[in-house]
Amino acid sequence: MSYMESFLLALIQGLTEFLPISSSAHLILPSAILGWQDQGLAFDVAVHVGTLAAVVIYFRHEVVALLSAFFASLFKGNRSKEAKLAWMIIVATLPAALFGLLMKDVIELYLRSAWVIATTTIVFAVLLWWADKVSKLTDDEYQADWKKALFIGVAQAIAMIPGTSRSGITMTAALYLGFTREAAARFSFLMSIPIILLAGGYLGLKLAISGEPIHVGFLTVGIVTSFVSAYICIHFFLALINRIGMTPFVIYRLLLGAALFVFLSLS
Repeated sequence: MSYMESFLLALIQGLTEFLPISSSAHLILPSAILGWQDQGLAFDVAVHVGTLAAVVIYFRHEVVALLSAFFASLFKGNRSKEAKLAWMIIVATLPAALFGLLMKDVIELYLRSAWVIATTTIVFAVLLWWADKVSKLTDDEYQADWKKALFIGVAQAIAMIPGTSRSGITMTAALYLGFTREAAARFSFLMSIPIILLAGGYLGLKLAISGEPIHVGFLTVGIVTSFVSAYICIHFFLALINRIGMTPFVIYRLLLGAALFVFLSLS
């Protein structure tokens, strides 16, 4: 890996982690087209750290409020809307955590192919378009109950299939349930915090066990680039989503999926 590769891969990860366009679909393109080697565990951990820091710092006020309300609900019986939302985020995290524990090896073995990614990129683009069109766009994230949280959580678990897009399918599920576009995005971003933390912790443990060599320079580039690009991405997505809707991302996904099919057919 070169510094240019580490910069471009971290930039792709940061920009696509929180947009409904599938980070895995984009990360296979440089390796497939340019012949780049796998970036390795250490770099995976670095970009997870960068994107996690971006979403936590961007939502720092909400994170502090949710954590305070959560612990107050445990020890003081607090039933504020922040406490309820904190519990709903936990509920939404459980399916993906369980699914990841049970099915990760199966997915890595059978579903991590470019053909699967091309297919899911298109299929879940159509679902996103449909959900955006039929949504009532009335509820905010604080109106999520355990059934809605669980439904969105199951959607997040499905996102383990490469090409699905974690943010894309969770926003699709939230829109289907009647969330506004901004609320769907905010709930998706907030519920990304525990799942990125779990994924990063798992990769960090694997890295510690593997004894893989660490290149501090590449990791620094990965952390900083993924952090900055993810932070900017979150800011502008939330600022624009109510005005532009999901259609531009749907069109982009359809074109990307079609391009992947053409490339795979010709290679």
